[in-house]
Amino acid sequence: MAAPETQGAAAGGEEDCEGNHSKVAGVSYEDSKDCILEPLSLPESPGGITALEGSPSVPCIFCEEHFPMDEQDKLLKHMIIEHKMVIADVKLVADFQRYILYWRKRFTEQPITDFCSVIRINSTAPLEEQDNYFLLCDVLPEDRLLREELQKERLKEILEQQQQERNDNHFHGICMFCNEEFFGNRSVLLNHMAREHAFNIGLPDNIVNCNEFLCTLQKKLDNLQCLYCEKTFRDKNTLKDHMRKKQHRRINPKNREYDRFYVINYLELGKSWEEVQLEDDRELLDHQEDDWSDWEERPDSAVCLFCEKQAETIEKLCVHMEDAHEFDLLKIKSELGLNFYQQVKLVNFIRRQIHQCKCYGCHVKFKSKAELRTHMEEAKHTSLLPERKTWDQPEYYFPTYENDTLLCTLSDSESDLTAQEQNGNITIISEDISKLHALKQSSILNQLLLHESLKN
Repeated sequence: MAAPETQGAAAGGEEDCEGNHSKVAGVSYEDSKDCILEPLSLPESPGGITALEGSPSVPCIFCEEHFPMDEQDKLLKHMIIEHKMVIADVKLVADFQRYILYWRKRFTEQPITDFCSVIRINSTAPLEEQDNYFLLCDVLPEDRLLREELQKERLKEILEQQQQERNDNHFHGICMFCNEEFFGNRSVLLNHMAREHAFNIGLPDNIVNCNEFLCTLQKKLDNLQCLYCEKTFRDKNTLKDHMRKKQHRRINPKNREYDRFYVINYLELGKSWEEVQLEDDRELLDHQEDDWSDWEERPDSAVCLFCEKQAETIEKLCVHMEDAHEFDLLKIKSELGLNFYQQVKLVNFIRRQIHQCKCYGCHVKFKSKAELRTHMEEAKHTSLLPERKTWDQPEYYFPTYENDTLLCTLSDSESDLTAQEQNGNITIISEDISKLHALKQSSILNQLLLHESLKN
């Protein structure tokens, strides 16, 4: 094996032509013995590889030393100190183990100088004090091609893992905020935390290794650490109040620890999701055209009144509610002659009752939404609405959920105006303010104020 000679010197960096210490691939001379290089690898053990018993290990490129996969930085430090070998941009190597094994084999076939750049340090010193370091980087076409192939293979593995998680209906998870258990698909839990607790980590289809992601977040909360600002608090109640008041129910976007859980970070070699997104935006600006006729905006999904089902149109959602819950919103609207605002109040009323786990048909309260849903479907209470005066109240103008898309999809057509006239509703006409003095004398506000003063 054409390995470079070593003198056993503890060298973690290079010196420039003037004899000054500088860094090689981010590792300085002073802290070479304590350097921490970011580990980045997938647990894979190719066939025919001799490894130590127990956890998977990676051999040194030049000698028989082995290091555990999770101690990658120790192997890199070993190669720098003992063999004067530096690998550039290690964090961009998708599969570190296979990368090392590949070059271990190649270095037995050809001299190291055929692949690596030679960096001479302390070049102004006497010859015996000079030393050579070897830099392996993607400037070499073979190294660049290897990194790209490893990236493609890792992306393929990640997409397969993501597809498996998307189709998995045996997921079991517990909400980290209310401890409610969820079974079925991971999207049920993620949508619950987004809707009920305003904690949104992204669309389920954009996440990979979801179980590990949730465990990472739960561990931080167990350690009384805020997920956004990452400060630690003395007890759980203080942490809860902090996250609520500061609106910190979200993850820290600058924490690179979370990058591995989002598929977008695996799309292109050496680029984070911010860089990929910035490139996309620049491309749009460069190719901007005046013709927007082909613009198609993806509609937001509306959520069922009784379960987690989502649909892009109110028609599809109404079909689902009728089939699954025997609740015909369009029929109720027609029979009761509801205008747009009355529909809004009815939807907000039902949302609030369901959120409070209370049956609006018999006024019984349940421990969970699942129990409530089972009761209402078995007792046929989904379509048993209370009297109009119960839900047709001003308080229900305000949405139960701020992001309730269903409210935006309710019909506001001419038929609503007809229904309003048939019900004899009074049309509101603004007062003429051209004569302010007359307005002050005749305004209805005077009567209301007089009535209130008499009551007091």
